[in-house]
Amino acid sequence: MCGLFGIFGVKEAANYTYFGLYSLQHRGQESAGIAVYNGKKIKEWKNIGLVNEVFNEEILKNLPGEIAIGHVRYSTTGSAILQNVQPFCINFAKKTMAIVHNGNLVNAYSIRCNLEEEGHIFQTTMDSEVIVHLIVRNLKKGLVEAIAETMKQIKGAYSVLLLYDDILIAFRDPWGFRPLALGMLNGGYVLASETCAFDLIGVQYLRDIEPGEILVINKDGLTSYYPFKKEKINKSFCIFEFIYFARPDSYIFQKSVYPVRKNLGKNLYKECPLEADFVMPFPDSGNYAAIGYSQASGLPLELCMIRNHYVGRTFIQPSQRLRDISVKMKLNPVKEIIKGKEVIVIDDSLVRGTTSRNRLKSIKEAGAKKIHFLLSCPPLKFPCFFGIDFPSSSELIAAKHSVEEIRKYLDINTLYYLSIEGLLDAIGDLRNKVCLACFTGEYPVEVDFSFRKNIAEV
Repeated sequence: MCGLFGIFGVKEAANYTYFGLYSLQHRGQESAGIAVYNGKKIKEWKNIGLVNEVFNEEILKNLPGEIAIGHVRYSTTGSAILQNVQPFCINFAKKTMAIVHNGNLVNAYSIRCNLEEEGHIFQTTMDSEVIVHLIVRNLKKGLVEAIAETMKQIKGAYSVLLLYDDILIAFRDPWGFRPLALGMLNGGYVLASETCAFDLIGVQYLRDIEPGEILVINKDGLTSYYPFKKEKINKSFCIFEFIYFARPDSYIFQKSVYPVRKNLGKNLYKECPLEADFVMPFPDSGNYAAIGYSQASGLPLELCMIRNHYVGRTFIQPSQRLRDISVKMKLNPVKEIIKGKEVIVIDDSLVRGTTSRNRLKSIKEAGAKKIHFLLSCPPLKFPCFFGIDFPSSSELIAAKHSVEEIRKYLDINTLYYLSIEGLLDAIGDLRNKVCLACFTGEYPVEVDFSFRKNIAEV
């Protein structure tokens, strides 16, 4: 749950990176950072906060150069503290290196323990730092070979951008869990987690970085290396990128997100055709599936949960009454439209259930006669170890309770989850190339269920 942006051979690289990160803000709101090679060394600026809180015009002026990488972070490994903010930069042997990483390594803890026994000193609690240590340890073999050796040792999800003085490198795990795209701008090259970052600054999309690929960008152009044999490449794209995480105007895994989300809603109608006065989404996560359900059913679409776009971070309140107010700050129902009506409410997923319960309660209090709650993905029963912040199974409501028990807990008339087949049908030709572990428990990579968010914790 992070956003990466990189740019090579374009003047004012930091400014373009700033706008690219702005487009990727949905992928992480905890922190932001940019590292730029200024012709002599790598210079960085990073901090806790949103992109517009971390950077201003003066800061960007002090980051000159034509090569840059940037990162917006939502922590899934390593706590949300300043030393864990990326890019992660190091200086060694008269060289500078900076790295940004999207994903989770499932064997980071054991590798870190081995490295510490060898005398390596770690500055952060991120799994991303493990990648840097492994690369540096193997650098005597050459940069590309060092990365290849590292990729063969680490397991899990990693889309990575590496700045090594005047060289920009992208590499991606052989399962391809997280998206990473390549484009061209003014004769230079751009890399980003999602193509929505390309659209803002006028980048021409070229292709995705392939699972298992190492792409080197330098003054001579592009060179690709493939350290894994074909039989080791097992595409397992994260299905939740399509369900929720990616922006609907993005093109990921060589497929447009918007029509996939509409297809999810259309398939919901095929599986659960209901009669009601109208269809309504929980914004913004349910918007596009609700459009699909409305179009397939012929029922009108009403946007009668109004989102407050200016809600920032809220403190945990000391009383239940004040906590309830905090929940209502983000979404508020339009009572005049809902009162006395039978409504179909669409959302993308149900994790713990507490937020949805409060939102559905507000619809009931607005006077809804009946409430049917439909979800555009199957029940989430298993934790994710590859970069989506799903908690342990004990915190997932569908792991502990039946659909009927959850319906009663939500206090609604109908609860329906899209089937796995309906989900796969919506993504078409990618149906055999996606990770469904959060629904099935069948992980494409062997995982340690004692996995810790903070790999330095004892």
